[in-house]
Amino acid sequence: MTARVLILFCTLFVASCAAFDFEDPKPQDYPIHGIDVARYQGDIDWHRVKKAGTEFAWIKATEGGDYLDPKFMENWTNAKAADVRRGAYHFYFFCRPVEDQIAWFIENVPVDPDALPPVLDMEWNGHSWCRERPGREKVLHDMDLFLRAMESHYGKRPVIYSSVDFHRDRLVGAKRGYDFWLRSVAAHPNRRYEDRRDWVFWQYTAKGRVDGIKGDVDRNAFHGSRRQWQRWLQGHRTR
Repeated sequence: MTARVLILFCTLFVASCAAFDFEDPKPQDYPIHGIDVARYQGDIDWHRVKKAGTEFAWIKATEGGDYLDPKFMENWTNAKAADVRRGAYHFYFFCRPVEDQIAWFIENVPVDPDALPPVLDMEWNGHSWCRERPGREKVLHDMDLFLRAMESHYGKRPVIYSSVDFHRDRLVGAKRGYDFWLRSVAAHPNRRYEDRRDWVFWQYTAKGRVDGIKGDVDRNAFHGSRRQWQRWLQGHRTR
């Protein structure tokens, strides 16, 4: 093969590869889907939610050191009765000591061996009066305290939820030993999160619709197969 022919062949090969564009997986490409809810969803018919194909639910329990979602216990009880796997989450508040928040979550969320692991929701408190933005070292230190207390009390390694901006600002490269639940409504998480391809849950829309819930609800996908889902429920990491 002459040098000229070889150069032409290589040029055509590179061009053909560039034209072959691999699309990111879409939410519907994942078999296991769930929701996350709070008081804003109002009265939920959990049996209809289950029949609609919902396999798991994260339920807001607490925020800061003194707020309990008024629908938490109702949702916690009724989701289990409908055979929807559910777990509780805590919205972290940067204007309250971490010790207060740990005690408040433990006081209000029952220990249930059938529950999903608890979730620590880490995002900036933009919806409230709290404008504190602690540095990375402080954030990671307080997260360690909270996560260890959760695991010790509930016997399950917690999940960390985060948003694009908070993760970018404080969590890149951190907390490798934990499963992450990531919000990414504009694109696949791999496009939006630096150094976090080992995520396990994807919150892909805030405007989902599910039978049994009036209005919008956050929808989520599990990053894996049905077999991996069953293994994850048994406490095995999938990433």
